[in-house]
Amino acid sequence: MRICLRRREFITLLGGAAAWPLAARAQQRPAKPVVGFLSGTTEDSDASMLLSFRRGLVDVGYAEGRNVAIEYRFADGQYDRLSAQLTDLTQRKVSVIVSTVVVSGGILQQVRASPIPIVFVGGIDPVRFGLADRMNRPGGNVTGVNTLSGELSGKQLGLLHDLVPKAATVAALIDPKQPSAETITLPDARDATAQLAQKLLVLEASTAEEIDAQFANLDQKPADTMLVAVSPFFFTRAEQIVALAARHRIPAIYWRREFTEAGGLMSYGYDIADAYREAGRYAGRILNGEKPGDLPIIQPTRFELVINLKAAKAINFEIPPLVRALANEVIE
Repeated sequence: MRICLRRREFITLLGGAAAWPLAARAQQRPAKPVVGFLSGTTEDSDASMLLSFRRGLVDVGYAEGRNVAIEYRFADGQYDRLSAQLTDLTQRKVSVIVSTVVVSGGILQQVRASPIPIVFVGGIDPVRFGLADRMNRPGGNVTGVNTLSGELSGKQLGLLHDLVPKAATVAALIDPKQPSAETITLPDARDATAQLAQKLLVLEASTAEEIDAQFANLDQKPADTMLVAVSPFFFTRAEQIVALAARHRIPAIYWRREFTEAGGLMSYGYDIADAYREAGRYAGRILNGEKPGDLPIIQPTRFELVINLKAAKAINFEIPPLVRALANEVIE
C-alpha cells in the first residue's frame, strides 16, 4: 500500500516537473516585436504606401499580426503633433521606428538622440542634417532612404521649361514649415530660373486657406507655370491643389505620381512605393539583429516622369512631343 502511494506521488511529481518547464518556457517566450510607424500625412493618403512598407517587412520574414505588430501614428499634415507622437513611440519602447518625417515639426533633435533605431523615408541629406556620418556607413542610430525629392526642383523646372518654353514667370508653391523649402528647394529653384531667364514667384502656404489664397493671388500676379514643392502637408491637400491648378489653367509639376493620378498635369520623382518597401526591409533587418549604422542609406538611381493627358485636355493644353517622348508613363 505504501509502495503504491509513493509511486502515485512520484508520478504526480514527475508530471508536475514535466509541466513546469513548459509553463516556464511559455512565460519566458519573447513578445511579438513592435515597429513604430510615424507619418506626417494621413492614413488614407498613405494607404498604398503602407502596403509597400508591409511588403518590405514580408520580404525579410515579418508579417503584421503574425510575428510583428505595428504601431501607427499619423500627424495629418499638422507638424506640431509629431514631437508628442515620436515621444509616445519612444516611451512604448518599440523595437524600431520607421518615420517619413525627421526634420519637420522640430523633431530633428529627438531623432538625433533617439535610443531606438530609426529608419527614415524622405528627401533630405542625412549627413547635412547631422543624422549620419556617411551615406555608405551611417555609423549612428539612423538609416533609411533619401528620395532626393527636395533636390529635384532644378530638374522639374527644366521639364516645365520644355513644357512651356515661352514661360516668363514660374510660381513655386512652398510650405514654409518644411525645412527643405528654404535650405534646398528655393536655392535650387532660384538658380534654375536664373539660368532660364525666368522670374520666380514664391507662394507660401501652410494651411488649406492659405493655399486657396495663394492661388487667388495669381489673378493679380499671374504665372505661366507652377512648381509644387515637397511637403507632407501638400500631399494631404493633393486634390485641393490639383483642382485649383486646373481652375486657374496653370500647367504644374509635382514631386509624386499620386498628384498626377489625382488629375495633376505632370510629376517627376522617385517611385515612393519603392522607398517604403526598402524601409520595410530595413526595419526587418534591424529586427533580425543588424545595426542601423551598418546599413547604407539608400539613394534612388531611377526617376519617373508621369504625364496626365486628361489633365492637359481639361485646360486645353498640348503636351509637346519632346516631353511626351520623355515620359515613363502617360495617363490617357
